[in-house]
Amino acid sequence: MNKLCSFGLLFLFLMLFACQKTTSNKKPLDTSLVLWYNNPANDWTEALPVGNGRLGAMVYGNTSDELIQFNEETLWTGQPHDYAHEGASKYFAKLRELLWAGKQDEAEELGNAEFMSQPLGQLNYQPFGNILLSFPNHENSSNYTRKLNLEDAITSVSYTVNEVAYKREIFASNPDQAIIVHLEASESEALEFSVGLNSPHSDFEISTEDNTVVLKGKANNYPKEKIRAGGNYPESKIRFEACLKIVAEGAQITQENNKLKVENASNATLILVGATNFVNYQDISADPSERCNNYLKALDGKSYHTLKEAHLADYKNLFSRVHIDLGSGELSNRPTNERLATFSEDNDPSLVALLFQYGRYLLISSSREGTQPANLQGIWNAELAPSWDSKYTININTEMNYWPAEITNLSELADPVMKLTEELALTGKSIAKEHYNLNGWVAHHNTDIWRGAAPINNANHGIWPTGGAWLCQNLWWHYQFSGDKDFLATRAYPVLKSASEFFVDYLVPDPGNPEWLVSGPSNSPENGGLVMAPTMDHQIIRNLFSNTIEAAELLAVDKDFVEKLKEKRAKIAPNQIGQYGQLQEWLVDIDDPKNEHRHVSHLWGLHPGNEIHPLTTPELAEACKVTLSHRGDEGTGWSRAWKINFWARLLDGDHAFIILKNLILPARTPKLNTDRGGLYNNLFDAHPPFQIDGNFGATSGIAEMLVQSHLRDASGDFYLDILPALPNALPNGTISGLKGRGGFEISLVWKEGQLLKVEVRSLLGNKLNLRYQGKLISQATEANTTYSFSATDF
Repeated sequence: MNKLCSFGLLFLFLMLFACQKTTSNKKPLDTSLVLWYNNPANDWTEALPVGNGRLGAMVYGNTSDELIQFNEETLWTGQPHDYAHEGASKYFAKLRELLWAGKQDEAEELGNAEFMSQPLGQLNYQPFGNILLSFPNHENSSNYTRKLNLEDAITSVSYTVNEVAYKREIFASNPDQAIIVHLEASESEALEFSVGLNSPHSDFEISTEDNTVVLKGKANNYPKEKIRAGGNYPESKIRFEACLKIVAEGAQITQENNKLKVENASNATLILVGATNFVNYQDISADPSERCNNYLKALDGKSYHTLKEAHLADYKNLFSRVHIDLGSGELSNRPTNERLATFSEDNDPSLVALLFQYGRYLLISSSREGTQPANLQGIWNAELAPSWDSKYTININTEMNYWPAEITNLSELADPVMKLTEELALTGKSIAKEHYNLNGWVAHHNTDIWRGAAPINNANHGIWPTGGAWLCQNLWWHYQFSGDKDFLATRAYPVLKSASEFFVDYLVPDPGNPEWLVSGPSNSPENGGLVMAPTMDHQIIRNLFSNTIEAAELLAVDKDFVEKLKEKRAKIAPNQIGQYGQLQEWLVDIDDPKNEHRHVSHLWGLHPGNEIHPLTTPELAEACKVTLSHRGDEGTGWSRAWKINFWARLLDGDHAFIILKNLILPARTPKLNTDRGGLYNNLFDAHPPFQIDGNFGATSGIAEMLVQSHLRDASGDFYLDILPALPNALPNGTISGLKGRGGFEISLVWKEGQLLKVEVRSLLGNKLNLRYQGKLISQATEANTTYSFSATDF
């Protein structure tokens, strides 16, 4: 009896030791890299996103009836279309005449009748379909967890039913151009499920063949309830196909009502491919069936392990370039929705790091080289009639999507928005000619997959000609960060030059001060109606001219054109400070201090522009603070994100953090009857509803708190400003891999609010101007060399 007891105690000790060893070897949860929850998603804004730039999916994580909603980036309503309004240019001069005479209503009426896009609106992004999984008798489960690991871009769901552990892993593979769903059970042959596809479109069919479910269909026409008067919307001619293949060795797979039933499996891998007939904005001649077959052929014989390893290598090559640690505590270990709910009280720094990296994850997932740019919802959309058509709003939102690309070391992900700009430079030529009878190219406040460039919706906000000029900033930034002179010559400069050619002739003398050139007809985005001389236009055009001049001089071309640009730039109406000490939104001093409009367009020169800063233009910077105090610290989700960047540029990290706190709020709570600006439980930004730009703007704003590189010395070399707007709420941290203009990569360590160490890798060998708390280290560098400094070096 004693021997048995001794043996039992020894066995128990060994088991406890083994468990302890297993636990100690298990990698702890990184609260700055994982979104996790202890229940399935109740709705779309709680589901977790995966994407490879072209394909996207939202995973709900239900145990018995799982829904995975998916998209393909080119599934839009409509067909190739020229939106130009023939003969519109005949009314251009009359619009100006009416506006100079103070007849805004008449000008807007004329604009709506004679100057707008045909049709009056553009087309919209569409959902593709749904993967429907059914697991019999899985209604009652325990040990449930679902999570999205940003480190490997895999969404997982795990739970237990009748002492059998079940797990799913879902990711969107860029190398293999497929959405992968892997299912497994802890007991042999315990996995049983059925799977099918469906689509919200009216015209589709489902079939099954060779362990594959096939979905074929045609995009719905533009939603009737959203059609604006003023022209016929083109018929939708996008066709699509998706194939869902099951690989489950040793399992029994049968067909049942256009679904596939799997029994007696230990594990199974579902491979979803999808395609449309879209080739480019002018060509829809592709065969989606042929494309899907080619995708499947390339995948044939690849194991789940092989697919996963290829995915990880591809994704980590991008994501792992930047690491951030802002500290964490016990409160960081809670489910993400609980952390979101209490952030306004606890300021959990790990949640700030998570939101920062989530923005990078979303950009990697929705924008890759060769894809369409991230739209208003990135790549994720479940609605046939999504808000604002889920297209490209280029009076802030599309540009904000790409603010993190260069600074957070994802430079190649800006390629889609630069390609969009190059294509708009082509379609925008006809708009420049038909609407203004001017050379060059122009695009207004929205575009779509067909590259519409004409003014849409309503003259009071649609006639805004500087959308294309703003997009040009991405091309210039890419050169500033990369130093790629071949890119500058072949891609960037031709687009910048043509955009500048338009504005050289578009600018007109101001009747009240003929020495000043002003823009118009235009508007200050979505505020105040159709006007002449909005401040934002002037800031954008000055920036465009400056970038074009510098590019031409670097390339030693177009000397006469450069002189013309310099002459015009010098005459553009300057920024004005108004009666309340505010930066004026228009040339006339009519700002309303009680106006809390979501757009703060006239602060463009502060961010993302570079002509206003406390160190270079202190009076204008103070005027920006007055304007921001008038507009308030709230607003829609993306508006709050922009304000984070504003306050960071004003070197006020604590105020930037106040706005960040106002963004990291639950957009939906039991006490609210409607959603508000903030974040949904899956950390998607809420306008509301969901708009992804706030996520990207938040990542940019956090980066701007830590590193800024937009100011230059007298020789044109960039300053690297270190911790220029560090908030007191983030006293300790490390970050590595941020990029600075001039070809620099920066790593920082700080403690108790003070810099401890900075490492700068010079990629191009440019002069280093490293500045911290007003003290400067300036020295020559060698390419591909790292330089280390401590706080005592400043």
